[in-house]
Amino acid sequence: MKRTYLGEFEEVVLLIVAVLNNQAYGLAITEELEKQTGRSVSLSAVHAALQRLEEKGFVNSRMGGATQERGGRRKRFFTVSVAGNRALQEIQEVRMHLWGMIPKTS
Repeated sequence: MKRTYLGEFEEVVLLIVAVLNNQAYGLAITEELEKQTGRSVSLSAVHAALQRLEEKGFVNSRMGGATQERGGRRKRFFTVSVAGNRALQEIQEVRMHLWGMIPKTS
């Protein structure tokens, strides 16, 4: 089976989707990413990453209801798929293994 790899930004966006659970939509993801990393990111960069993640099968999306505060527009909510959860688990295992391999210094 061919393994799909994630770039660092895609990984962070996927993690934020997992953290926000059922409340993950573009602006909320952007704000949480900035809060947690201190990085300034554009909403369009987050949307592009979400689109790639959805194409790879790591997130699913659904449209929410229209709201007055959004001028009748609907939000697209994202959730981590089974494949996305598996990818996050694999990434965590690899990173923990590598961190454990760092020689201890005195």
